[in-house]
Amino acid sequence: MTVRIIDVREVTKPIASPIRNAYIDFTKMTTSLVAVATDVVRDGRRIVGYGFNSNGRYGQGGLIRERFAPRILEADPGSLANEAGDNLDPDRVWAAMMQNEKPGGHGERSVAVGTIDMAVWDATAKISGKPLFRLLAERHGLEADPRVFVYAAGGYYYPGKDLAQLRAEMRGYLDRGYTVVKMKIGGAPIEEDRRRIEAVLAEIGEARLAVDANGRFDLETAIQYAKMLRDYPLFWYEEAGDPLDYALQAALAEFYPRPMATGENLFSHQDARNLLRYAGMRPDRDWLQFDCALSYGLCEYQRTLGVVKAAGWSPRRLIPHGGHQMSLAIAAGLGLGGNESYPDLFQPYGGFPDGVAVEDSHIAMPELPGIGFEGKSDLIAAMHKVAE
Repeated sequence: MTVRIIDVREVTKPIASPIRNAYIDFTKMTTSLVAVATDVVRDGRRIVGYGFNSNGRYGQGGLIRERFAPRILEADPGSLANEAGDNLDPDRVWAAMMQNEKPGGHGERSVAVGTIDMAVWDATAKISGKPLFRLLAERHGLEADPRVFVYAAGGYYYPGKDLAQLRAEMRGYLDRGYTVVKMKIGGAPIEEDRRRIEAVLAEIGEARLAVDANGRFDLETAIQYAKMLRDYPLFWYEEAGDPLDYALQAALAEFYPRPMATGENLFSHQDARNLLRYAGMRPDRDWLQFDCALSYGLCEYQRTLGVVKAAGWSPRRLIPHGGHQMSLAIAAGLGLGGNESYPDLFQPYGGFPDGVAVEDSHIAMPELPGIGFEGKSDLIAAMHKVAE
């Protein structure tokens, strides 16, 4: 019999926090939690794939329930399965979701599709009985590397947060095994941000610091910050200007010789190609941060990887945004440079399976079927409620 998807459910969940970056606060932030139920039963339990969208973009319940889930459920089950009929074909499911969709306009739609796509890949790997990172490596003829670089993202602006609290936060990440940490800039005057950076650098010693402006700056301000930041040995200067302002990014490289990073707010392989064509990105030092959960999912992410390789870049220059286990699996399976992580924020969606420790800013992927959500007790409890 052909494997079937029997239900697609979505619940919009709050991940609200009083933190803010240079552009938005998170007081109203939500995420979509999705369950894709199949008719496959193993050990007395139905196989269900789970997914959610990354922080920074709101939940997409309307689009999922009104457009994309119905297309899957109305499709001929055989059109969503692989040739043998014994598993789902994520690319076929993706094609069903994107029927009757015009090209371009990569915004909220890409997040809705990416959230469901995550759940489809989770289900596919579980039906195969393999960790997703192993399945991906096999499909691409690669050797999986379960040891993945991770850095700690934090350093947000917070009401009443002083330099001592910022230093304590960063010290806490080092105490948990991280050697690379990230903080926000651009949400305060430049001299205040300079003091914040110097305070963190004094605290972390030989560890490395990345800074993130979240697309806040115009060209003049981006250059002002570049001239200030180049005094410090930063891991990278992230998303200085609008993500689609390739001319700004290209001009900035003339003033900032150290590594830069961008890409988390580009949502298609076409956008990635334009970034590499026109933004002056340097494959010997810069970093690409495309996030599959925001950009149509892993099916599209594999096309993005093809674009990256065709432009002469190594996959090792990709460290995705989002801090979720899906990108960890992609990094381990497809040879990316690592993954963002949120040790203290956006729980239960951030972080790693229970018992996974960070050592020298690396984690070892556990051998769990699918993406590995079942290994994180607080997260899988929330997921099970969606599927019930």
